[in-house]
Order: sequence, then C-alpha cells, then structure tokens
Amino acid sequence: MLTPAALDLVARLHRELNARRLELLEARRARVADLANGGTLDFLPETAHVREDDSWQVAPPAPGLVDRRVEITGPTDRKMTINALNSGAKVWLADHEDANTPQWESVVGGQLNLLDAINRTIDYTAENGKEYKLRPDEELATIVVRPRGWHLPEKHILVDGEETSGSLVDFALYIATAGLRQIEKGLGPYFYLPKMESHLEARLWNDAFNLAQDALGVPRGTIRATVLIETYPAAFEMEEILYELREHSAGLNAGRWDFMFSVIKSFRTRGEEFMLPDRNAVTMTVPFMRAYTELLVRTCHKRGAHAIGGMAAFIPSKDPEVNAAAFEKVRADKTREAEDGFDGSWVAHPGMVELCKEVFTDKLGDRPNQLDRKREDVHVTAAQLLDVSATPGDVTEAGLRNNISVGIQYLKAWLEGLGAVAIFNLMEDAATAEISRSQVWQWLHNDVTLADTGHKVTRELIDRIVAEEIAKLPGEAADYDRAKETFLEVAVADDYADFLTLPAYERMP
Repeated sequence: MLTPAALDLVARLHRELNARRLELLEARRARVADLANGGTLDFLPETAHVREDDSWQVAPPAPGLVDRRVEITGPTDRKMTINALNSGAKVWLADHEDANTPQWESVVGGQLNLLDAINRTIDYTAENGKEYKLRPDEELATIVVRPRGWHLPEKHILVDGEETSGSLVDFALYIATAGLRQIEKGLGPYFYLPKMESHLEARLWNDAFNLAQDALGVPRGTIRATVLIETYPAAFEMEEILYELREHSAGLNAGRWDFMFSVIKSFRTRGEEFMLPDRNAVTMTVPFMRAYTELLVRTCHKRGAHAIGGMAAFIPSKDPEVNAAAFEKVRADKTREAEDGFDGSWVAHPGMVELCKEVFTDKLGDRPNQLDRKREDVHVTAAQLLDVSATPGDVTEAGLRNNISVGIQYLKAWLEGLGAVAIFNLMEDAATAEISRSQVWQWLHNDVTLADTGHKVTRELIDRIVAEEIAKLPGEAADYDRAKETFLEVAVADDYADFLTLPAYERMP
C-alpha cells in the first residue's frame, strides 16, 4: 500500500490542503464557543442563492450505486471483508473510521484487505479451521470506503515533520492502489465522508478529489462520495454540501448516532433546553430527529441524490425472544424510512440484510430507488430542527449505568485494536461511545437529578457506578484501568474533549 505514488499523493495533499483543514477545525471550535455563549444554528443567509436555485443537480448515480436498498457497514478486517461482500447487501461501507481503530496495523492492513478483495484473492481461515472465501459467481456488494474524519491525525506518516491528516492518508492510500483497480473494473472509487460540519469542509474534500484525480490521470468526476449528515451544524447546510460536491456527489446519509452525539456536544452547556433523556429513549420519531430525516430526503431528491437511512445496530443473539422483539423494531424502523422516501438503509450485521432488503423491496418493487419522490410536502424550519426539548423520556440511573458500562467496555476494545464491539446485543462503535460519554458529561455538569432514584449526578456517584459496573465484567478490574482512565478523562473533566478518540489515540502505540 505504501507505494511511491501513494506516498507522493499523501505529501501533495498535505502540503496543499492541511493548512485549510486546520483552519476549518478552528472554525468548529469557534462555533461551539458561540453556541455555549447563547448563540444558535440557522440556515445560512450567505448561501441562500444555492438553496433557492432550482436548476442545479448532482451527478447521476454511478455504476454500482444505482440500487442501494440495503447497505452493510463494518471494519475492514479480513473476515468481515469477506462476510460483508458475500452478505447480499448492495453496498458495503468499508469502514476506516468509527468501526475501526487507527492502530497502524489496522490502517495498512485494512487497505491490503480491500486490495485483495477487489482482486478476488482474499481468503481467511479461522482458528477453528473454518474457511472464508468470496462467492465466485455471486454479485458482490459495491465497496464504498469511509476514511477517518477531518479531526483525526495520522501520527505514523509525517510530511515536512508534521503529522498528517487521517482523512487524507486513508483516501490517498486507497485511491492510489486499490482505487485504481476499482476504476479498471468500472465500479469506483467511492467514499463515505464522515463528521463534516460545514459546506466549506465539503469544498475541501472536493478539492482533494480533483487534486488526486489530476495527479493519477483519472478523469474528474470519477470519484463519488456520500456524505454522512451526522453533525448538528451540517443539518443546516445539506444543500450547500451537495452543491460543493455536485460533480462527485452520491447522496447523503442520516447518521443518527453521531447526530445525537453532535446535539449534545453543540449545546452541552445549555441546560434543559437541549437535555436528552437516556440514549435508548431517543428514537427516530422524536420531533427534532423526524425533522432532520424528512429534510434530508427532500433535499436529496430535489437535487437528484440518494437519501440513505440510518443504522440498525442490532446483533442477532441465541435468544429467540430477544431476536423476535428486536426484529420487530428494526422492521418498523426500516418501514418508516422506506415510506418516508429513503432509497435504502444501513445494517451492522449480515443477519439483518434480508430483513432490510425485504422492507425496501416491498416499497420499491422493481425500481432501483425513489429519486422520483420529491417530498415537496416537507417544509422544515430551523426551530423544528432545534426542538430538542420536545423529546420525551427521562434521565435514569439505568441509563447512566448503561452509558458507563458501554463506554468503558468499548474503550477497552478500542485501545486493544477492535473498533466494532457487540455489547448488550447491539453493535457499538465510536459514535455510540461518544453518545455515552457525552451524556455522562452533560448530566454531571448540568446538575441533573435521576428520575428513578432521585439522586443527583455527581462525581462521587459516577465513580461508584464505574467501580460497580467494572466488577460485573469478565476478567480482573485492572484489565480495565486504561479504558477507565480514558473514559473518565472525557466524561467528567471540566473541559469537554471534542472527540474521545483523540486522547485515546495518544494512548495507542
């Protein structure tokens, strides 16, 4: 993967774009400071002409991205790569971000697995002797790579003595190697772009695409990218983001878990007005989430772009009653998305692919998508997007315990090199861990009282629950020391860390 062409592209992207990346990250911090001081979010007056111009459209759907009724997500380890491609899903989000860890072995090893997959030379033998291979005559899922977000550095590659961008490293290593093979096969290269907070960050990605295509002799517009609308500020700039990427755009995705995280992060100091109840009580039907998803579908279809629904994180278990209840909830969720006009949706486990496919096929029939459904009946205001206080539910000790246990269990796995972890029958990744630690921080720093016990959330209460929850986990308490220290650093400190993965990355070799 570390070919001269790939490393040359990393250096070129860094030298031309990294200063702008750092400026945009500083702009994020300035906006959060403004919100903490009483500011708000709104649709941008300076880009009203983009929203009001009905003439522009994004590029037509690229080969392999026309029918996206079910997409599976997951890390790029060897076994998952084979299972995802064989799963029957239309698209596989090959994740170098929330379901991965930035251990150097994972950064490079995942890229090697993708190259082997595109070359159809990948196989894997488990410790029990079970063999995994690609199905020889089956249509495999289209590979769409998710690089790391703009905020994450790559400390193992330096340019001019500076740490590089994890985003640009993941992008450059892929497009200069496996991506060129994907182009030869007529399917790519395609990307999912995470964590963006403004159309200016989308413009930076578009410039990276053009720079890379020119450097590698690839026609402009070959790359296609789907943007995850998973931050609160980005929800107010959807059309502008599509516009900036219009030559390379493949649509938008409703990144529900990170969106919840961003709501807390953006307004964490604003008390009850933006206080969310227990994580599992916040469904996609609460008013502010409903407004966000409805606006996403309308925005995408107005511009000829795919609208992709959110994650079904359930992991099938050996308990038939648990499975039956969960499958019913997932079916209802996917049915709502299909009825709302989404063109497809995400699952986290191969066992959920057929359910999602069935629901969307019931709605789509022989059509590959719902781009013709313009949803002109939808009219969403800024006030509706900001109506967090209308979310029903309570903050409970059970919710606090769940957040603490999930956060510590996930961080232990993350620090050991595993980015997607099955906990309590759900697939947890960095996004859900961010919600867990952010809710603990918000409840502590806003003096919340727990509805079920009447106890106020204090540092002493958190410390007691941390010890009690660790005592329930397998192994010795000392096994969780690094995870506990990292969790408490981002969950109870006076200053709120922008992302838990940043201090965790410092603890990772």
